[in-house]
Amino acid sequence: MKNILFILFLTVFVGCKSDSEEKNQPVSIKDDVSFLADDKLEGRQTGTDGEKAAADYIAQRFEHLGLKAKGTEGYFQAFSFKPKTDPHQEVKYTVKDGDSTITGTNVVGFLDNQAEHTIIIGAHYDHLGYGAEGSLYRGETKAIHNGADDNASGVAVLLNLADKLKSANKGNNYLFIAFSGEEMGLLGSNYFTKHPTIDLKKANYMINMDMVGRLKQDSTLAVYGVGTSPILKQVVKANNSKFKIIENESGVGPSDHTSFYNSDLPVLHFFTGQHEDYHKPGDDSEKLNYEGMATISDYIFEIISDLDDNGKLPFRKTKNESDNLPRFKVGLGVTPDYLFDGKGMRIDGISEEKPAQKAGLQKGDIVVKLGDSLVTDLKSYMRALSTYDKGDKTRVVVKRGENEVEADIQF
Repeated sequence: MKNILFILFLTVFVGCKSDSEEKNQPVSIKDDVSFLADDKLEGRQTGTDGEKAAADYIAQRFEHLGLKAKGTEGYFQAFSFKPKTDPHQEVKYTVKDGDSTITGTNVVGFLDNQAEHTIIIGAHYDHLGYGAEGSLYRGETKAIHNGADDNASGVAVLLNLADKLKSANKGNNYLFIAFSGEEMGLLGSNYFTKHPTIDLKKANYMINMDMVGRLKQDSTLAVYGVGTSPILKQVVKANNSKFKIIENESGVGPSDHTSFYNSDLPVLHFFTGQHEDYHKPGDDSEKLNYEGMATISDYIFEIISDLDDNGKLPFRKTKNESDNLPRFKVGLGVTPDYLFDGKGMRIDGISEEKPAQKAGLQKGDIVVKLGDSLVTDLKSYMRALSTYDKGDKTRVVVKRGENEVEADIQF
């Protein structure tokens, strides 16, 4: 019965959208998010019926946009794997049947401009279902993690870009990929780079969008990978008139662009920041900034347009900043505001029953001192945190509005 309900829901929704497209009423970014983040898809966990329904929807959207199927079976590129028992081991892709085998499905569409090179545009569409590994939800009853920002938002912007690019910028071909298995370790993008459906030597560069749905009032947008080709930093800056850009040169990060950087391709990754609903059931479609998403889509389109006649971009290796980060045994139980560029470490979310909450810290507090260590940014905060063990006590100083507040912390 559950499968029948999924198919019925998919048929009705996609049928309505197909009719509107035929009447020159394009599907909006909000329409795409509303489908992908609906409770009926049960959180789109890799290999589930909900993820398969999402894959079918994306494939039909590709078809109506005029993209050619470029998977291994139509628009689909299925891959099977056995989940890792050791986080340090390499995932082994397999086609063997077995109780522990999971099958994910990349969705791949191609816009063929008969050009020499191809730009890859990607976003993952899987999420955490009812709270798979990686969930930060601590409620007693299971709840659907709809992943509206993470990452229905990225897929919706990808589809919006496909609509723009089908009639513009003919200097490159475009390969659009909705990745499966990202939440389980970039599995879909990793599989694609090992089993590409185009010649990766002819690929130009890769653009990735992951969590682009919550642009804040200050219009801060993170752009990673600007160091992976000499021209990218200039292009990102020259085409920006609306965002407060936070640049990061590294091509390595916790999203699918990493798989392509590791294949020696320049990458750009777009991100509007973490929030208190990250990997929790509260990441729902009504909380997204749809106007901001449209503006981000326009910005990425302008970058692609600027690079249209530049030929194949040269690739450049970057320093992996995470290699130099300290390791720590304890945490405050907060979500840092990764896009904050002021002095200190601003708290963007507080976890239940963790040291920060017990000490009375609040969302928006800016940590400026931890023990004897001054905190000037996220790295200095992490260095200070790495000196503590479980059970240690110390004092934290935060800036709250115009005041400084002190609190005792026990890890």
